[in-house]
Amino acid sequence: MSSNRLERYLPGNKRVRMLVLMLVDIGMICLASFFGLFIRFDMNIGKIPAEYARAVLAYLPVYVVATIAVFFLLRMYATMWSVAGLQETGRIVGACGLSSLLQIAGMMLLELKVPRSYFVLSFVAMCTGEGLVRLSYRILTTVKLPGRKQKEGCQVLIAGAGTSGAVILKEMTTSQYAQGHVVCFVDDDKNKVGKFLNGVPIAGTRGDISKLVEKYGVDEIYIAMPSAPAKDRKEIIEICRETGCKVKILPGIYQLLNGEVSVGKLREVEIEDLLGREPVQVNMDEILDYVRGKVVLVTGGGGSIGSELCRQIAGHQPRQLIVFDVYENNAYDLQQELKDKFPSLNLVVLIGSVRNTHRMETVFAKYRPEIVYHAAAHKHVPLMEDSPNEAIKNNVFGTYKTAKAADKYGVKRFVLISTDKAVNPTNIMGASKRMCEMVIQMMNAKSRTDFVAVRFGNVLGSNGSVIPLFKKQIAQGGPVTVTHPDIIRYFMTIPEAVSLVLQAGAYAKGGEIFVLDMGEPVKILDLAKNLIRLSGYEPEEDIAITFTGLRPGEKLYEELLLDEEGMQDTPNKLIHIGKPIEFDMEEFSKQLDRLYEVANMDSEAIRDVVREVVPTYRPKSV
Repeated sequence: MSSNRLERYLPGNKRVRMLVLMLVDIGMICLASFFGLFIRFDMNIGKIPAEYARAVLAYLPVYVVATIAVFFLLRMYATMWSVAGLQETGRIVGACGLSSLLQIAGMMLLELKVPRSYFVLSFVAMCTGEGLVRLSYRILTTVKLPGRKQKEGCQVLIAGAGTSGAVILKEMTTSQYAQGHVVCFVDDDKNKVGKFLNGVPIAGTRGDISKLVEKYGVDEIYIAMPSAPAKDRKEIIEICRETGCKVKILPGIYQLLNGEVSVGKLREVEIEDLLGREPVQVNMDEILDYVRGKVVLVTGGGGSIGSELCRQIAGHQPRQLIVFDVYENNAYDLQQELKDKFPSLNLVVLIGSVRNTHRMETVFAKYRPEIVYHAAAHKHVPLMEDSPNEAIKNNVFGTYKTAKAADKYGVKRFVLISTDKAVNPTNIMGASKRMCEMVIQMMNAKSRTDFVAVRFGNVLGSNGSVIPLFKKQIAQGGPVTVTHPDIIRYFMTIPEAVSLVLQAGAYAKGGEIFVLDMGEPVKILDLAKNLIRLSGYEPEEDIAITFTGLRPGEKLYEELLLDEEGMQDTPNKLIHIGKPIEFDMEEFSKQLDRLYEVANMDSEAIRDVVREVVPTYRPKSV
């Protein structure tokens, strides 16, 4: 009998149910009272002395009233017994124990004599009876009886026979809203294999998943291993993905700690789960200490990185947050979001270009920001190859003009958002960002402002990144386009990138280039195949993959550090500092003047000039 069908036989009104339960309790109290004497005298009614029977009968009305009052006090009539567990069982024992103590005190006060063993036997009888009454519904809805029809829905395998897996099993078994039937568990603890968890077999380890999927006809796999290392989760996801089953995952250990484990917390496996490394952790207290009470300016605040910076800064109690962007639609959407989420935030949203010297001067003069995050930039490699002068105007001189305004108006810290493409650049975008880093080093050498740069790889899900493109191509039925079968990239999530930027601001002393240890690089072809499978298709069979060839300026792999820069550790072991490369700053300043002149002439000679400024720039034509 399913829990839904059982509900039909129970009274529908809550008060009626409570009254029925109360009447059953009264009957159980009466039985327990006399059962204590019955057991005490060898289960022979004829042996029970009349004096003892009269004493129990005389106290019975008081016992009933006192016990019902105790049950109300301990919320025995306000508990969902259909999902009762260990805590509820303890409440039954506690309520019966308190009732028995009152019984002892009451009978002593009324001088009603019974054998001392009677109280113990009566208490045991009371606990047993109440346990059977209250846990009967729980037992009927969870225990698998012969011939009982299984819950309708898909067949589910749970990876992880620990606390989280047990909670998900319990909810799926008892909830009328959770669809599906758990047929087995797998767990890497071999001591658990062959045992049962609430009647469900722990049938093997991760290596047995494919075999068990076929054996049990599994439709969906739930990965309930929130405390497992990222590398292990990635390996299990890959095994599950190969089975063709729908895969869901419980995101993280914090949900287990917060008691938030449930079927509702399971989510679809995202491409981030396949990175195979732990998320970057930052010291939020350090970030809070230097952002709180400050006026903070974010240029390019409407972009992927800029907008996430604004969201996280808004939650760290700045005195004022200034969002500066040239694109009004992005800025407007972010403004509405921040107003809704942080109604008390002192928010200013300004439209303008970092290329406009007068506009930047006006903004800095009026608002006097103390911290600047410079995220405004042109970043699309192929587009900048076709418009190199615009890349120089916006990236290099937008940074230079913003940095000079920061120096002039006494900004305390200036954080540049850079990229791994600045290392040994083969494209104009990467070369422009390397010059931005050089601008930061030059400004730091002559300014009281602490100028630093933060360098990281590709950001998953950002505007123009490969993941949204792949998802769009998959939705259209393919093909998914990859430039080269061997191309690899470092990846991180937007929150990770922003956390690094914020942490860099806390560590900044001036002149550093902060670099994130992003683990192993990811092959773009594997990324495409994984995303196709996660979308429920098979690569090449359902969705084709085509190779388009490397684009102008594109490298097979990116580097995070120049060889000469070396590496220094920070308190955060995943964040490192590259030692700044020495260069002639006076000569660089003169080169910037020449570069500015050539860029504003929209000259074809721009790449030659950039090569003079950035010796490591090696344009790559395809």
